[in-house]
Amino acid sequence: MTHELDSTPNLTVLFGKAVLTGFTRNGSTLPSTVYSRSPLAIDPGHLSAYTKVCGFRLTDQLPITYPHILGFPLQVKLMTDNDFPFPLVGSVHIANRITQLRPLYTTDALQLQVHVENLRDHPKGHQFDMITSVSVDDALAWHSTSTYLRRTGSGGSSGSSEVVVRQPRAIWRVPDDIGRRYADVSGDRNPIHMHPLTAKLFGFPRAIAHGMWTKARCLAAFEGRLPEAYTVDVKFKLPVLLPAKVGFATNRAEGTWTFDLFDARTGKPHLTGEIT
Repeated sequence: MTHELDSTPNLTVLFGKAVLTGFTRNGSTLPSTVYSRSPLAIDPGHLSAYTKVCGFRLTDQLPITYPHILGFPLQVKLMTDNDFPFPLVGSVHIANRITQLRPLYTTDALQLQVHVENLRDHPKGHQFDMITSVSVDDALAWHSTSTYLRRTGSGGSSGSSEVVVRQPRAIWRVPDDIGRRYADVSGDRNPIHMHPLTAKLFGFPRAIAHGMWTKARCLAAFEGRLPEAYTVDVKFKLPVLLPAKVGFATNRAEGTWTFDLFDARTGKPHLTGEIT
């Protein structure tokens, strides 16, 4: 069932609901709900703030990751509805795939839709896909799949113990406030990103960077080298504990870019990606 929303859901209210009511859910069926929002106009001030925190240039084209944060409030609304089988708190974003069929511009009136599908087993629990699509004049222009893991039992980390041995193309220093700065533009104020004390409540020694900030920061380094239509697929590995010094490595072969973000000291991976 499709529900057309008149306004963007309030993330502060939804995160509060998630904390107060979401811990005891244990369902087995995904809802068929589709949330839609249109026409959605681009706020130039918000776009400017997003490009600044992620490292993109400010132009009349939207960064490929920008529609994700436009759809994120609809994702959270869906995941905090009473019929959603898993708690929002504790669900881990483990992968994200975005396909841009044509550039989106600041003048476009966007038609946004979000739904969930593909509940399946994972070695550490269950995973499902949040699907976000953006159309312009009823033609699909952009879509993404965000894969979330809901752990069951004591399965441990969804990260990786492998080590990246590629020579870094760049070394980036990630400041300790990047979680709060990205939260200001994305609305994602999950406590694990905001402050060391709140992160410790969820088992992290320090606050961690948002996965979608790390993806955006990597793609900002490719500006000017990518076609108008492409797909970028990433897997989130170990969290970036803030502050951090990370290495960024790239490689191109047969028209495909691969890239890695990793701990500059240990080589342990934070993100692996592919652009096709």
